[in-house]
Amino acid sequence: MAQLANPFRIDPTDELPVGLQLGWRLRALIRTGELGAGERLPSFRQLAEWAGVNVGTVRTVYEGLEGDGLVVTRHGQGTFVAEGVESAPQLEEIATEALRRASEAGLGARDLAIVAMACASLPDESETLEVRQELRRQIARLEAELASYTSHLAAELPTAPKRAVAHVAGVEELEQTRDTLIAQLAAAQRESEQEVRQRAESRGPLGRAMSRWRAR
Repeated sequence: MAQLANPFRIDPTDELPVGLQLGWRLRALIRTGELGAGERLPSFRQLAEWAGVNVGTVRTVYEGLEGDGLVVTRHGQGTFVAEGVESAPQLEEIATEALRRASEAGLGARDLAIVAMACASLPDESETLEVRQELRRQIARLEAELASYTSHLAAELPTAPKRAVAHVAGVEELEQTRDTLIAQLAAAQRESEQEVRQRAESRGPLGRAMSRWRAR
């Protein structure tokens, strides 16, 4: 009789710690829906026997899963998959297809996992480009609005330093430019309003009345 595959068995000879292996195995089972919302997980002792680890390792793994909101512990009843956890069965199909293609290319599963994790940790260049483009649009609008307050602007704009070498501004630099322009626009608007008030106060009764009428 063929031996049934054990979905919890981990490899003690693997370079990854046994607790990490078991935690990833349980996360995979939960995320793919193999362990559904509300389903009870094995007891500490039972899972320790199935996985080939000690009870303390299982307890630590369950605590980590609970800290991430994937499981809940009910006193006297056991540990259950949290009700709010949404499964994505297609993850298994995607992973299986990626493993198949890697195998056909003569590559191992570990290399695939390492490269996938490395790619996921890098910023999405397309998203960064969209952010930069949006910031540039905001800066252009602010500069256009500031143009109407030329008499109230400083001779040298801190947002547009003279550079000898052209460069591609990063998101942080563009955000600083935008924020500086916002502050300068606010200051210019305040100065302009103060100047209007001063002119109104220096007028006669008719001029002051017209000024208040226009400002209503």
